[in-house]
Amino acid sequence: MFNIGDKVSVLDDAINGTVFSINSDQITIETNDGFMMTYFVKELIKNNVTSELDKNIRSFNSQQIQQQKEIEKPRSFIKEKKTKGEIPPPEFDLHIEKLVKNFRGMSNYEILTLQGETAKRHIEFAIKNRIPKIVFIHGVGEGILKSELDFLLGRYENVSFQDANYQKYGIGATEVYIRQR
Repeated sequence: MFNIGDKVSVLDDAINGTVFSINSDQITIETNDGFMMTYFVKELIKNNVTSELDKNIRSFNSQQIQQQKEIEKPRSFIKEKKTKGEIPPPEFDLHIEKLVKNFRGMSNYEILTLQGETAKRHIEFAIKNRIPKIVFIHGVGEGILKSELDFLLGRYENVSFQDANYQKYGIGATEVYIRQR
């Protein structure tokens, strides 16, 4: 991967230099300031020579790329198939402002606990009433509620889940399937 004389940069430092010697997974470089420093291979990146970059840039055929852009590709929209009279699955919004009127005095832990208990209650209700599919809307955020929801759903043997329809919900919802016995 590296050869003696290659120009390199250190990944975590603003140090550039030339490969001086190679010893298995350690490489000694001479910095641009004249110092000898040893790094592991994974800490270095090879700097491309500008002539190699120019050669790569010239190899692109801009006319061919332009022609490909002009050819219109048919757009594909995957629509949810529904039969007549099909009832859409129940949707449960787990955003805290939908669950309580005032959440200002609640800690993050209390909010997450309430959201988790609400989700558990809805799952238990769906299992008890033989509802085959439900949707939890959790939003995007930092992903903490989604991971808690995934953990909760993973504890049920007869439940499978996946991200809900992107066109309808975006990436902030989970679809839950309940297998009936």
